[in-house]
Amino acid sequence: MRYIKGLTKDAAKLLKRIYKESKYYQVRQRAHCILLSYQKYKISELMTIFQVSRNTIYNWLNNWEDLGLVGLYNREGRGRKKLFDSLQQKIIKDWVKETPKKLGIVQEKIKKEWDIFASKDTIKRVVKCLGMKWKRIRKRVGGEPDPELYENKKQILQALKKLSDLGFLDLRYLDESGFCLTPYVPYGWQDKSEISGFKTNKSKRLNVIGLLNRNNDLESYIFETKITSDIVIKFLDNYVQKINKQTVVVIDNAPIHRSKAFEKKISEWQQKKLEIFWLPTYSPQLNLIETLWRFMKYEWIEKEAYFSWKNLVEYVEKVLKDFGTEYTINFA
Repeated sequence: MRYIKGLTKDAAKLLKRIYKESKYYQVRQRAHCILLSYQKYKISELMTIFQVSRNTIYNWLNNWEDLGLVGLYNREGRGRKKLFDSLQQKIIKDWVKETPKKLGIVQEKIKKEWDIFASKDTIKRVVKCLGMKWKRIRKRVGGEPDPELYENKKQILQALKKLSDLGFLDLRYLDESGFCLTPYVPYGWQDKSEISGFKTNKSKRLNVIGLLNRNNDLESYIFETKITSDIVIKFLDNYVQKINKQTVVVIDNAPIHRSKAFEKKISEWQQKKLEIFWLPTYSPQLNLIETLWRFMKYEWIEKEAYFSWKNLVEYVEKVLKDFGTEYTINFA
């Protein structure tokens, strides 16, 4: 059998990053194929996974063995000529934004304007190359921050980040989140002939409070009771005993963070080298720990977690325990 052999840890790590982050679909495919071949997937299995011919799989493996990383990329001058020029591609992107769920309308416009027939797959490839992707349309916060205050806070955060990078302080982001047996995973790869889904279960809520910095250093606390101001205060009281340098905690304006009891503690924390930095309202994108919750809910917690309450607790505890080693986020 034909397999990729002798893949170093560094090469495997780089291939995983390329597979997840490359903007080129074919490059992501080839990197994924090399990793699976190294894991002893058969040629026939790789053909099924990637829906390509045996010769294509052999070409990918040969190019990797002969050229290394360079072999993942198309050589200049190969492939079909582009169906659309750069201006047409930008116009297509605008049309897709107007009707994001109806590519048939975009097909009709292309035919009418330029007398070109383009399949829906071709349109998808065009907009993917322009930075678009098929994803869930998310809910947005219910308001907009004050523009002047938002810009001011953003600039201060940038200055604090630079001071943190230089080692003068520890910049941390605090927030709370909850998990339950209603799955957070709306999409997943599956066989075309298979109808897959999650069983929805009503359950209590597992709450987490976290304190995270850009170096993937996380302090967290899991509890099943309601999130209250007293819990946040106790969490910070415990954390402030561990700090050995000036620390700035970025926090939103949730009522539990603005209670009288919380604000009474601020001066005490300041004396122990911990400062509170309030975000402007309606600005969750400035709180980096929101990224952690998103990764946990939509990528890291497997579907088996939703089979039972015990499984859910174990999965959440595992991710939090192994965050910074097995689970990491690049905040660059």
